[in-house]
Amino acid sequence: MNKWLIILGVWCGLSFSCVQAAAQSLRKVERWLQPADSLHKKRFWISTGIGTAIYATASAGLWVAWYRDYPLTRFHFYNDWGEWRHMDKVGHWFTAWNEARWIYGGARWTGMNNRQATWTGAAVGFGLQATIEIMDGFSQIWGFSLADLAFNTLGAATFLAQQLTWEEQRIVWKVSNSYPNYPDIYVQATDGGPPYSLRMRAEEIYGSGFGGRFIKDYNGMTVWASVNLASFSSEKSALPPWLNIAVGYGAENMFGGYENAWPAEAPRYVLSQDEFPRYSQFYLSPDIDLTRIPTRSRLLRLLFGVTNFLKIPAPAVEFNTLGQLRWHWLYW
Repeated sequence: MNKWLIILGVWCGLSFSCVQAAAQSLRKVERWLQPADSLHKKRFWISTGIGTAIYATASAGLWVAWYRDYPLTRFHFYNDWGEWRHMDKVGHWFTAWNEARWIYGGARWTGMNNRQATWTGAAVGFGLQATIEIMDGFSQIWGFSLADLAFNTLGAATFLAQQLTWEEQRIVWKVSNSYPNYPDIYVQATDGGPPYSLRMRAEEIYGSGFGGRFIKDYNGMTVWASVNLASFSSEKSALPPWLNIAVGYGAENMFGGYENAWPAEAPRYVLSQDEFPRYSQFYLSPDIDLTRIPTRSRLLRLLFGVTNFLKIPAPAVEFNTLGQLRWHWLYW
C-alpha cells in the first residue's frame, strides 16, 4: 500500500511540475506575441525571414498544383473577363485583402505604427498576387490578366481604405466551399468519340485533393463580404461585437471557363444547358468575426486572426439567376 502511495505521490508531483512548466511557457509565448512599442529590428528580420520562406514555399506549391502540367511560352496578355462567371475575380479580391491583413498583423508585431503597417500590408498583399499574374503570363493556357490585376488592386485597396479610415476592418472577406459530389454521368461526344464521365471532367479542371479543390473548385466555392454590424453604430450597440451579416457570391454547373463544352479539338463534349444550366448565386447569412470575440489570450487572438478568412457555417438564404429563392438550414 505504501508503495502505491509513493507512486501516486511521484505521479502527482510530476504532473504538477508539467502543468507549471506548460503555464510558464504559455506566459512566455503571450509576452512574445505582445506587439513592440517601436520598431524592433530582431522581430522585423524574423518576420521578413518567415514571410520570405512562406512566399517561396507557397509559390513553389502553386506552381506544382496549378502550372506544372501545362506548357510554357513567352510572356503574353490574356483577356479572361467573364470566365467562371467572375468567381475567379472575387477570389482575387478575397485573397489580396486577406494577404494584406496578415502582413499588417506581422508588421504591427514588429513595432510599426498603424499607418506604416497598413501601407506595408497593402503593398505586399498586392505584390504577392502579382506573382501569380506573372506566372499566368508565361503559361500557354492562361496569360497576364489585367482584369485579375484590377481585382487584386481592389482587394489591397479595400484593406488600405478601411484601415486608414477606421483603423479596423469592418468589412472582412471570407470563403467557404461545400465540395460538390459530382455525379458519375457519362457525356456522349458530338463526333462519335468515346463517352466521358462528368466526374472525370470535374477532377480534370478542379483536381481531387482537399487543398486543390478548396482553391480551385468554383462550383462549391462561395466568397463572402462579412459586415460587422456593431462597428457601424454611432452609439454603443446592444448587438454582440462579434456578430456579422455576410453577403456571399457563388456559381453553379461550371465545367468550362465560358461554356460547358470541351475540349477545343475532337472528340468534343457538350453539356445540355437544360440539364446543367450555368447560373450565379447570391447569399445572405449571419457570421462571426472571430477577431472581435473578447479574450485576454494573445495566442487565441492570433489563432482567431489567422482563421478568420473562413466563413462560419450558418443558415443562409439564396437567390440565384434562375429566379429561385432557396433556404439552407446550414450552409458552408
